[in-house]
Amino acid sequence: MRHPARHVALLALLLCSLTQAATKIEVYPDKETGVYAAGDTVTWKVDAKTLTGKLTWKLLLGGAEEIGKGEAELADGKATLTGTRKDPGVLLLEVHLKDTDGKDVLGKGGAIFSPEKIERSAPVPDDFDAFWKGKVEELNKIPMNVQLSAPDTSVAGVEYYKITMDNINGSKIYGQIAKPAGKNENLPIMLQVQYAGVYPLQKDWATGPAKQGWLAMNIIAHDLPIDEKPEFYKEKAAKELDDYPGIGNDNRDTSYFLRMFLSCYRACDYLVARPEWNKKTLLVQGGSQGGYQTLMIAGFHPAVTAYAANVPAGCDHTGKAAHRAPGWPNWASRVWQTTTRAPDAPKKDYAKMLETSRYFDCMNFATRIKAPGLIGMGLVDSTCPPEGVYATINQIKAEKKVIIMPRSGHGADGPGHGAYYKEYGPFLEEQRKK
Repeated sequence: MRHPARHVALLALLLCSLTQAATKIEVYPDKETGVYAAGDTVTWKVDAKTLTGKLTWKLLLGGAEEIGKGEAELADGKATLTGTRKDPGVLLLEVHLKDTDGKDVLGKGGAIFSPEKIERSAPVPDDFDAFWKGKVEELNKIPMNVQLSAPDTSVAGVEYYKITMDNINGSKIYGQIAKPAGKNENLPIMLQVQYAGVYPLQKDWATGPAKQGWLAMNIIAHDLPIDEKPEFYKEKAAKELDDYPGIGNDNRDTSYFLRMFLSCYRACDYLVARPEWNKKTLLVQGGSQGGYQTLMIAGFHPAVTAYAANVPAGCDHTGKAAHRAPGWPNWASRVWQTTTRAPDAPKKDYAKMLETSRYFDCMNFATRIKAPGLIGMGLVDSTCPPEGVYATINQIKAEKKVIIMPRSGHGADGPGHGAYYKEYGPFLEEQRKK
């Protein structure tokens, strides 16, 4: 199967905005796992390679609240820094140096303390289940109107189709489906959901899993066809989908993510009605925004039997209440409506955005997850901060395997996500063979 790590590599460009120079400073915790008991001290070894001079550093509680800062002299390009916290949570160390061109070079170190005790930042809304039950009922009143293209067999041993279905508010669901050629029964299903951005779907994202024996479906996150020219997506991203996470984010009935979540729900409904399904395995997988959708649908749709979510977004929208950085899309902190993107738009109400966010928080869907899963997280991920991700993980009562990557950020920065994908392949194979 096509290795999905390249999805995450693209995320480095879409979400992280890290400079190339960031790789010049490496920060290592003294415990290889990056995991400590509350009250322990972490010692970070800073390796600035060929850089010289005095570095500045700061410690961030939960990736948000500054609790210490200072300077340190390099000795042969190296320095040692320490930190601790008495309660469960994450410490993020940021180290800055100037290179020979005077440009800022950033290094990050992370440590997580008593992760299994990290608590949620807000309760589940009282009407959470009632709200989503009502939305499913609304969706069910709309016929699926499935439209499948003629089968494409240009990939040896695989049948490939494009698919559209109807969704709420007159919108469409666009995707692709592939399966082993001539195989019409007893197939496990994989639903893939996409990372952030506006872009086409690649054919091999579906045909790759099909070669391995899956009935694979991949849906685009937007109400857009999947295979237009690049210019089409660039224009959409620059205009109506510019900062799409902020669209309707102060009302649970108008949020951009409402349609996205119901697209996932309808995709699952469609897949389990396919005659090829083995009635045993419906696995959902994705990274970042795809991880967001993955955790959501694992707790939302009763047919999901397994999930794999790497560096999931959408966790802990109310994190500021717990003095930690909330995850992408930083729901209640969106300022797009008051920037040059829309300078004349009325300013939104922070309290309304925050309240709306609770209905779209993985932390709340996680309490409903009953399937086994695999979750990856990076301790220096500033896009989807690890404290909120682990608070979400702690809401999951079902079996799960958590891969903590102590020196990894959101994309390909640091050592990347190889530790997650080392477990991902065997996990998928285990589910496929059930």
